[in-house]
Amino acid sequence: MSNTYTQVHIHAVFTVQNRECIIRNQWKDELYKYITGIIRNNNHKLQAINGMPDHIHILFGMRPTQSLSEIMQLIKANSSKWINEQKFIAGRFSWQEGCAAFSYNKSLLPNVINYIARHEELHTRKTFIEEYKEILDAFEIEYNERFLFHPVEY
Repeated sequence: MSNTYTQVHIHAVFTVQNRECIIRNQWKDELYKYITGIIRNNNHKLQAINGMPDHIHILFGMRPTQSLSEIMQLIKANSSKWINEQKFIAGRFSWQEGCAAFSYNKSLLPNVINYIARHEELHTRKTFIEEYKEILDAFEIEYNERFLFHPVEY
């Protein structure tokens, strides 16, 4: 797109299906590199990536060539396919439907990058749901408890 100038920074959070804790330390760095490749191959710029065994945080500079839902669908579909091809887990891996995404001003990027980098440390003090609600509240996003990233009920 000629003559298009943007500065859009997205912090995305998404979870493993049923919030299972199955992302292992032995292969999480490979997963992060794979997701980085998806982001770069779609002309976006990765700023930070980290997570826990049940969820991932990504901060990236987003180009206007795709919608947020398109890039998130590519990240989740391709990374889950890759995890299954690598046979990192017994059974079938998938991400939970949906994601959370928040935009940040460039001046706040160092804080968000630090937050994502220190993510494991954060979870020694608070649960994922506590963290998630704090972010939603900080952005003044109304939510229904029923639709938060809880395990699927059968």
